[in-house]
Amino acid sequence: MGAEKVLISFLVLAVTLVILLIVRAVLFNILHRWAERTHTELDNLIISTIKFPSILWCIGISLYIGVETSEIPIKYSTYIVKSIHVLIIFSVTVALANLVSRLLSNYIQNQRIAVQSTGLLHTIIKGAIYLIGIIIILNIFGISIAPLITAMGIGGLAVALALKDTLSNLFAGIHIMAEKTIRVGDFIRLETGQEGYVEDISWRTTRIRMLPNNMVIIPNSMLAQSVVINYHLPEKRMSLPIPVSVSYSEDPEKIERILIEEIKKAVPEIPGLLSEPEPVVRFIPGFGENSLDFTIVCHIEDVSYQFNVQNEIRKRILRRLKEENIEIPLPQRVVWLKKDL
Repeated sequence: MGAEKVLISFLVLAVTLVILLIVRAVLFNILHRWAERTHTELDNLIISTIKFPSILWCIGISLYIGVETSEIPIKYSTYIVKSIHVLIIFSVTVALANLVSRLLSNYIQNQRIAVQSTGLLHTIIKGAIYLIGIIIILNIFGISIAPLITAMGIGGLAVALALKDTLSNLFAGIHIMAEKTIRVGDFIRLETGQEGYVEDISWRTTRIRMLPNNMVIIPNSMLAQSVVINYHLPEKRMSLPIPVSVSYSEDPEKIERILIEEIKKAVPEIPGLLSEPEPVVRFIPGFGENSLDFTIVCHIEDVSYQFNVQNEIRKRILRRLKEENIEIPLPQRVVWLKKDL
């Protein structure tokens, strides 16, 4: 008789699980077709987030119905039911943490607000939701969190000393995000010479993708104490100086006119080169050892255009100087030999 009841309970559990999985598949099929007809990404985010946790919900509900229809002693069934509650709450917590993180990232990207979507921000949000889920699970088992908080307060000093570097990087990352002097997507140069785009600011490190497509990983505490040049602050537009040297036999007025003409002709033809503010030519640094030294100052949209703009402008200037028969001098030395008397 006992074996028959166990078999019946198992059949109830299996049938219930199969029915719930079929219902789940039908609902997700309907949701996918509905999401394809919408223009927003929110529904796709929600569907992808709850897709796996929904399997755990089906299993939990099936286990609960199987236990309720069986004759398992109460002292055992109570622990099983609590375990099912923990499974459901844990899966809901994970799904909610992922959903909130993805929705926030999507909102920041679409609205383009000042808050940066960084790994540190997502870690803080997920950590807060996980903490709430853990508190709820502890309450299910009747465990009071007051003694835990007291114990954490007593051991907090020891933990802080043991994790001094980790906590230093964490709070440095929060400081960097709050100050907004370095943001995800900015092009920066470190005082050690490395430069590149900020890929992410996590709870411990900041990742910088260099132009050769290599990654520089620097602890947040070191970054917060470093001298950093941010090429995207206060704006992305920047000036670009280009030096040009000619022979001492040339007329400076003529050189300035030629250079200005070439830059103005290049503005509509070179991507990233701006017409405003107007490019200028200055007779600076002036008198070199072997040449007259000029500097072209033009403006570009973004630091990423600097190499292509310099390349195109230098080729145009060299071609024009050759057409005008203007000499670009080579380094030279005049040596006087004194004859002994």
